[in-house]
Amino acid sequence: MYARRRRAYFLMMGGCLVLFVSAWAFVRLWSVPAAVAMCVVAMVIPPVAAVVANRRGPDDRWWDDPSGDPQSDAWWDELDGRRDGRRDER
Repeated sequence: MYARRRRAYFLMMGGCLVLFVSAWAFVRLWSVPAAVAMCVVAMVIPPVAAVVANRRGPDDRWWDDPSGDPQSDAWWDELDGRRDGRRDER
């Protein structure tokens, strides 16, 4: 799962760089408004890429998964209101 998110992140960031560099290296010679529009699109890509890269996958561990330490897990279960200490199986 991590490799797929990482690949998507690098593809999106690579596209961002291609848009930005081509906008001011080639496109500006024909149309400055088109180059500016390409830069605006390139400006939106990095936040979207960060969201894609940090999205939780179905197989990823999450903050409420057991840590492996029985005492710590029992303590957190008590704080979460789980009386019998059992965790939800997903």
